[in-house]
Amino acid sequence: MSLKSDQSNEFTKVSDPYAQREAEKYENPIPSRELILQLIEKIGKPLRRQQIAQLFGLESTENLEALRRRLRAMERDGQLLFNRRQKYCLVNSKDLIAGRILGHADGFGFVKPDDGSADLFLSPREMKSLMHNDRAIVRVAGLDRKGRREGAVVEILERNTRQVVGRLIKERGLAFVVPENKKITQDISIPKEELGKAQKGQIVVAEIIQHPSNHRQAIGRIVEILGKHMAPGMEIEMALRSHDLPFQWPDDLLDEIKPLTKNVPESAKQNRVDIRELPLVTIDGEDARDFDDAVYCKKTTKGWKLLVAIADVSHYVQVNTALDIEAKNRSTSVYFPEQVIPMLPEVLSNGLCSLNPEVDRLCMVCELYINEQGKVFRSGFFNAVMRSHARLTYTNVAKILVDGDKTLAKKYSALVPQLQELYSLYKVMRKERELRGAMDFDTQDTQIIFGADRKIEKIVPTQRNDAHKLIEEFMITANNAAARFLIRKKMPHLLRVHEGPGTEKLLNLKSFLNELGLVLGGGDKPTPLDYMHLLNSVQGRADAHLIQTVLLRSMSQAVYSPETKGHFGLALDAYAHFTSPIRRYPDLLVHRAIKHCLDNKPADSFFYGFPDMVILGEHCSANERRADEATRDVVNWLKCEYMMDKIGEQFKGIITAVTGFGFFVELDNIYAEGLVHISNLPLDFFHFDAKTHQLLGERTGIRYRLGDKVIIRVARVDLDEKKIDFDLISQPKSKKTTMSPKKGKTTAKKSVRKKTITKSKAAKTKRVVKKTTQKKPVKTRKLSTS
Repeated sequence: MSLKSDQSNEFTKVSDPYAQREAEKYENPIPSRELILQLIEKIGKPLRRQQIAQLFGLESTENLEALRRRLRAMERDGQLLFNRRQKYCLVNSKDLIAGRILGHADGFGFVKPDDGSADLFLSPREMKSLMHNDRAIVRVAGLDRKGRREGAVVEILERNTRQVVGRLIKERGLAFVVPENKKITQDISIPKEELGKAQKGQIVVAEIIQHPSNHRQAIGRIVEILGKHMAPGMEIEMALRSHDLPFQWPDDLLDEIKPLTKNVPESAKQNRVDIRELPLVTIDGEDARDFDDAVYCKKTTKGWKLLVAIADVSHYVQVNTALDIEAKNRSTSVYFPEQVIPMLPEVLSNGLCSLNPEVDRLCMVCELYINEQGKVFRSGFFNAVMRSHARLTYTNVAKILVDGDKTLAKKYSALVPQLQELYSLYKVMRKERELRGAMDFDTQDTQIIFGADRKIEKIVPTQRNDAHKLIEEFMITANNAAARFLIRKKMPHLLRVHEGPGTEKLLNLKSFLNELGLVLGGGDKPTPLDYMHLLNSVQGRADAHLIQTVLLRSMSQAVYSPETKGHFGLALDAYAHFTSPIRRYPDLLVHRAIKHCLDNKPADSFFYGFPDMVILGEHCSANERRADEATRDVVNWLKCEYMMDKIGEQFKGIITAVTGFGFFVELDNIYAEGLVHISNLPLDFFHFDAKTHQLLGERTGIRYRLGDKVIIRVARVDLDEKKIDFDLISQPKSKKTTMSPKKGKTTAKKSVRKKTITKSKAAKTKRVVKKTTQKKPVKTRKLSTS
């Protein structure tokens, strides 16, 4: 176990570049993660924990225990691998890859690597021992038939599914829970002695007492009985648990917030700029309860000065406190219909951190100087104490500024000049936004209106007016200023990254546009301006909605990352989330970094380093997706419940997605979506072309394309699967097969034949049948991608 004494002396004397950061974090600092990685890399072979301690000269019991914990954390985060010889070695990114597991309802899965590289496919066999959201190290085993890297599990780093919510099933003396979360495909076996009082068919919560392996299924115990499937509010109770969303406050957090009062202490207002006399106002929706931001502007000789004041959450949520640990754990507030699961307790989210009217509040202000062309020529930040002069709504502000409502103008007469100045500034900033090519797609959001017993009364579209756009533009500008400020200060930071379309998506998009005689500019690297030029050129066309949808789907998903890769959709070189620290943890991290700079502290003494930001970015991105999926599950469940008494009724709708097994239709004025399975289409051979988003009938020439309008009948509603099946009543006008102008061939890529099977079986098998001559049909299955 001993190493050469000169090696030990060499590393004992090595200066840790992050020593100051470690000293601020811990009472008894030990070598940083970066230095430990550097040590193992230099030695060139795996090391035992005792060897690492020896090389760093760590001898005290406290330091040895701290090293043990750090190495375990690095192992959990995929930075190190603990091999069978009980030695720590580096994870070679070429051979071994650490990442998070993404399960799929069809049994296979993917590994999302921590380094941001392309996902690896995991076969159902490899997924037998894994569950959605686990962390593992895999090796690259080869390529699958689609050319994707395929992984083989080397080691499971972290189990992240501790409880499962689902329906209790009893069959032939055996009991098991079928998970509500379809990304978890393993049923949980429940021994008789672990059933408690749970009854067959009830919705229950099962705690996993033994995770699955290649040779055994998961075993659990019933820890909570939620009740009947159709009970009011059950959809949210299931979503919270199936997506493992934290919704109860830990005891240590409740103890920590006990001293907090409704008012800001006078001592906290010291050493801040006093802007209480400025007529700052909040502008939010009618049902908003927490107010992150307030705005004010005034005309200057060169343009305008805009102040965007954001609640100073970082003053109350200190690093590594119980509040901070829980905020990080949640990462975001979750907004269900008529219910919010906040990131912070109500005493902060709706109280001390909310910029309520006519009360003193601590804030961090982004000060922006904007010229007559709408461009920011100077910006800065400062800590302040403010007092909101009014709580305004989008609806009322739009009525004052756009509709000229005299009654409201009289009610807010003292603020009208200020609002008009804000509107004038917005108009010039809007022009600058359009010039740089920031995207502005015409999408439709909806709101669910409930009646008695939490039953949907109706689903209505939400209207986005100029007041919404005004606030959005000011927030984007402040977020951009925050990103540029932290980059200039060379601070470890977390940015909101939205990369341009990938190579494959871009090729598919151009192929689709080519069929319509359209061209996307920019060559291999189109800019946001190229996208907007194309979108503007098709306004007024019958297929404009189709083209917009395809353009949107060519985009990548925005994530949190410390890398400066820009925001494609907003046409900005750098973008951060700064304006919503009450409901987003990344915004809180940005506030901490800015405050560190305002205190004139060096960047290397910041509590977080670049590796920390990589991990936090991945964590916050995953939790953001988790919240979105939970919300989508609840909304889909509610829409299915709403449609249950409409089976047999006919509706008009629009095709929103086309696949090899049919197409999805969204109903007009209801906004519920369902599937028209290929087995319910007229008898014909259908060609599915993924690039042109269409099914084409070979004999009839009938074409089902993204954006087409159809009439359907509601055939079936499945609450368990959250799915609706439609029968087609009328179809788009028949058209002859289109020919590719270049190759003289049909544009179809895949031949699909209708197969008569029952609706329920069709929905499960999702099979398509390839047309052949003088032979039996060959069945193929369409595989999903991550």
